[in-house]
Amino acid sequence: MDASELSQLYKTRFTVDTLSRKQSIWKIICRSYLQRFITHTDTVLDVACGYGEFINNIKASRRIAIDLNPDTVKHLEASVEFSQCKATEISKIVNNDIDVVFTSNFLEHLPDKKTLELFFDEVLIILKAKGRFIILGPNLRYLSGKYWDYYDHNLGLTHLSLCEVLKLKGFKIELCINRFLPYTTKGCLPTHPFLVWTYLRTPILWPFLGKQFFIVARKV
Repeated sequence: MDASELSQLYKTRFTVDTLSRKQSIWKIICRSYLQRFITHTDTVLDVACGYGEFINNIKASRRIAIDLNPDTVKHLEASVEFSQCKATEISKIVNNDIDVVFTSNFLEHLPDKKTLELFFDEVLIILKAKGRFIILGPNLRYLSGKYWDYYDHNLGLTHLSLCEVLKLKGFKIELCINRFLPYTTKGCLPTHPFLVWTYLRTPILWPFLGKQFFIVARKV
């Protein structure tokens, strides 16, 4: 899918109300959970950043975002550095100076496993020693046919298959949660800040509502 097609798909899929809902949810997700993996002195790269739901809401000394969608830059805070490029070419943008690479709901859009491995190779190039790679995405194990309801989903992944390839590439798995967030922002996760905060602070709910994996790996 090229940049113009991606732009049109996003416009079709995400309404103004949907974007507002996602921003509200991600603000709490970042502050209440994800920020613990990122220090205020880190340099963070958000790969396939969408409309900046994560990178706009995380605190770091330097924030970088990449995406193929040219409309992305309109939604990013002024302090976020943006480049329009492929995930398999991120070493052209930054090289060995990233503390944390983050990506959410992106890997399933890659065309095949070879491309996935090429992307992981790029992540290894740009990460500092012991740098973190944080991945959030839909877990095929718990979604069955719903996983393929999105036209641009190509690659089927579970938390186990993803951890296996990460280890093969030379990452150390620091944390693997097989059920974390619900599948989409249109689903069960409430948008009121207090209820989102309550969900994140109540892991006993995750096995019932969670359909996405959350993985933290380190470069070794």
